[in-house]
Amino acid sequence: MNNAKMWLVVKPTVGIPLFLSAVAVGSFAVHYSVLSNTSWVADFLSGQPIGSGAMSSVMPEEAQTMKMASVSGGQEVLVQMPDGTTARAVLKSSDTPVQVALNAPPTD
Repeated sequence: MNNAKMWLVVKPTVGIPLFLSAVAVGSFAVHYSVLSNTSWVADFLSGQPIGSGAMSSVMPEEAQTMKMASVSGGQEVLVQMPDGTTARAVLKSSDTPVQVALNAPPTD
């Protein structure tokens, strides 16, 4: 143990409870930060589907997805991502992959 001489300066009856208290305070701070800065944790703990909490109420429903004109046999959809950027996706039949163009302006 490379810190064995520390117990010659600090008594174990003082150092061990102090160390465990610091771990408990740090753990409480991390858990409080996660609970207060995320919306999915509250949904998970209450048994609701993830995404039904505060994030879905931040953006109006029509701003999340907007259908656009059909392009080359598929349906084009404008999607607003949680970070505020927009993405344009072309939805085609199930046998072809979905094409996504990030930060692309919508076409008229």
